[in-house]
Amino acid sequence: MLIAVDCIIFGFDGNDLKLLLITRGFEPGFGKWSLMGGFVTANESANDGAKRILENLTGLTKIYMEQLYCFADVGRDPGGRVVSIAYFALIKIDDYSPELMKVHNAKWVSIKKIPPMIFDHKKMIEMSKERLRQKVATYPIGFELLPEKFTLAQLQNLYEAIYETTFDKRNFLRKILSIGILEKLNEKEKQLSKRGSFYYKFDHKKYQKLEQEGMKFI
Repeated sequence: MLIAVDCIIFGFDGNDLKLLLITRGFEPGFGKWSLMGGFVTANESANDGAKRILENLTGLTKIYMEQLYCFADVGRDPGGRVVSIAYFALIKIDDYSPELMKVHNAKWVSIKKIPPMIFDHKKMIEMSKERLRQKVATYPIGFELLPEKFTLAQLQNLYEAIYETTFDKRNFLRKILSIGILEKLNEKEKQLSKRGSFYYKFDHKKYQKLEQEGMKFI
């Protein structure tokens, strides 16, 4: 029996929530869409294996990742007995290099247009989408998908993309600003309008302090 890690890697392009998928280069499932993944070695834990695989696939370190579920149905992989431990990860799209995309034959695909997937990978994706929605409601992990500085419109676009719905702008901004974890910068984004929109940053230290005081991100 082999133990594999499959990685559901989310990214955000400013409008769409996306997944990093590959076309499989070997059987079973040659040429079909697949999640990125690999096998855990005999001398490492599942978490260590997931970290190693994610770093190898993305070239990035300090990636936000979380164990999702163990997929162990006997017939899930027609190539043999393989147990897969799925992880979901959040990265900034611009941090993933085009060169690595070519090496791994990878592509960013909108979660609204997921193609047919091999094995039980579609089930992994659906489960990770639901987990992501649960997590961003109570923890500020969504900022892992945004650039270091962002506009409030980009922030709202992110949450609307995750939940696949629209929010009332006034209510959303009032709630997010009332938490007090955003730092307003003296700089504007002026490509989309002449007036421009102020950039903000997520204040990690302030959030940690508020969290220690019992504040919850909701």
